[in-house]
Amino acid sequence: MYQPGQPFAMVDRFRGYLPVVIDVETGGFNAQTDALLEIAAVIVRVDSDGQLVTANSYTTHVIPFDGANIEEKSLQVNGIDPWHPLRAARSESDALKYIFSPIRQEVKDTGCTRAILVGHNAFFDLNFVNAAVERSGTKRNPLHPFSCFDTVSLGGLAFGQTVLSRAATAAGMSWDKNEAHSAIYDTRKTAELFCTVVNSWEKLNQGQYSDGAPDSPLTGFAGTNGLADNIE
Repeated sequence: MYQPGQPFAMVDRFRGYLPVVIDVETGGFNAQTDALLEIAAVIVRVDSDGQLVTANSYTTHVIPFDGANIEEKSLQVNGIDPWHPLRAARSESDALKYIFSPIRQEVKDTGCTRAILVGHNAFFDLNFVNAAVERSGTKRNPLHPFSCFDTVSLGGLAFGQTVLSRAATAAGMSWDKNEAHSAIYDTRKTAELFCTVVNSWEKLNQGQYSDGAPDSPLTGFAGTNGLADNIE
């Protein structure tokens, strides 16, 4: 059983779920009508020191589905030219297979039961992935259909920042504004932020469970601001 601050295996850390960081770039905000243009994923693992670390990453451009809406304002933000001849995009079906295959393998290798999407405004990414899965008839989706971890909430909790660039900077991470809004860059930074928050939680709780009977799972955080005595 997982205890904060104690060594853990990935299968035990998140109740059998494998966190996989995913970011999408799209042609708008509506997952049902707007194009999925790019998707990236980063695998998270536990290293020999018991720290969460980023591992393999995968990214692919996606061909807009037939009849997809693409807003010019969205393209101005993400800088994607959906019709560029050298874009090397895959169909939604092939793109999902490319992303899902290593995730399924990682779930198997770690003994987890399923993957869970980690994202910044994760509901947005999950909605677009689910819509593409449904449109393409993709089978064996390894991701939980509605549960997710959101680094907006985690960044707000740990650093008082909800914007990805600001949360990353507050966490001591580098940030290149020229690379932002590419799916792979945002995914890697989101993964790094997620690992930083989780590892900080573990560090705060080291030694709290040495007697096997913690007073509270919040002891580590509360102890940093003098509120431990107020938690019952």
